Amino acid sequence: MIIDIHGHYTTAPRQLRAWRNKQIEEFKPGVPFTDTLTISDDEIRETIINGQLKLQQARGTDVALFSPTAGGMAHHYGDAATSLQWTRTVNDLVKRVSDLFPESFIPVCQIPQSPGVSPETCIEEMERCVNELGCVGFNLNPDPSDGYWTDPPMQDKWWYPIYEKMVEFETPAMIHSSMSCNPNFHGTGAHYINGDTTFFMQMIQGDLFKDFPTLKFVIPHGGGAVPYHWGRYRGIAQALGKPPLKDHLMDNVFFDTCVYHQRGIDLLTDVIPADNILFATEMIGAVRDQIDPDTEQYYEDTKIYVDAVQGLSEQDKAKIFEGNARKVYPRLKNYLK
Repeated sequence: MIIDIHGHYTTAPRQLRAWRNKQIEEFKPGVPFTDTLTISDDEIRETIINGQLKLQQARGTDVALFSPTAGGMAHHYGDAATSLQWTRTVNDLVKRVSDLFPESFIPVCQIPQSPGVSPETCIEEMERCVNELGCVGFNLNPDPSDGYWTDPPMQDKWWYPIYEKMVEFETPAMIHSSMSCNPNFHGTGAHYINGDTTFFMQMIQGDLFKDFPTLKFVIPHGGGAVPYHWGRYRGIAQALGKPPLKDHLMDNVFFDTCVYHQRGIDLLTDVIPADNILFATEMIGAVRDQIDPDTEQYYEDTKIYVDAVQGLSEQDKAKIFEGNARKVYPRLKNYLK
């Protein structure tokens, strides 16, 4: 089985975006936004059959862990109430996709973060997503200010309410930045990769996994700059008096394969142990519809890169394509045989 652990509903019916735009435009503190969003099952089916599902079937993926579009989380808009309303809306929509296509999509949720607001406010929605929607994971934004990093670093106890709930539910989080409202940082080209890399460095600096030894995170986009600078991070950890990375982090931190060229995947699989790599495409995502002129393949068709890695055993490929996902996302047992 091929399990893609990183898919987003980026092709949702257009009325979702119209509803969200109006929610943002009409925001007034303390005044509820009361417009109703109506999306039919047939409209969902059309967007999925002609989009995500079509690509998954063409590229050999059996099932995708499916979440709301990451760039659309946009936690900096409005206030905590705005974020909660938006989060519940898109989480419910992803659940509907899973219900309509149960053999192809498994729900992962975003959480209602808001800059400067205690993570305690996220707990009720996290509980609803797991207990009522059947979500197997969370998307966790390391920078709810979306480009200005105004909240504490993620090894700080400020984040502990979220981590405690993750451990209770045996549910991992993918560390996923959202849009960038800082003009210095392009969203998918800079801010996403900044978030991936920054999170890893924060984990080196802290001792989070002494407090939460079973806590698990997935760093998307191949781990940002981490594999390329593996020696740098090993050396920094050593200089800080931390244990070797294999002991300090690698029972708890995992990387996906959203790296859109063969040499990048070759590097990832050479540097990072196969036990810490999970197959993913990010479809339909940052480079949708773009074809690499050097290979005449779609950039985000990452399965062809993993298949082509020289020296990667069939056992290791099986871990990357399926086994590691089952290990990191134990609630998959509720969906997969």
